[in-house]
Amino acid sequence: MSRYLISTTETYRVDSEDEAKALIDEAKHESISNLNKYSCVQKEQKLKGEVVQSWYRVTLNKSFTNEKEPEEEVTISYE
Repeated sequence: MSRYLISTTETYRVDSEDEAKALIDEAKHESISNLNKYSCVQKEQKLKGEVVQSWYRVTLNKSFTNEKEPEEEVTISYE
């Protein structure tokens, strides 16, 4: 039985805008996938109107092979 990974959506939390940019840049240069779309949103947690913490949410949409004519099987490992 063959299983072909077509695409994934990964969502990360990072502490800074520089980390978010580095993560996006890394995804752009991966040889195993194509980065189709990405987004980066600054998020804040407030308590009584005051910001108590902030972070960035990075979403990466990646494709691995063509669904109609898959070329290779891919195994992904998340650590």
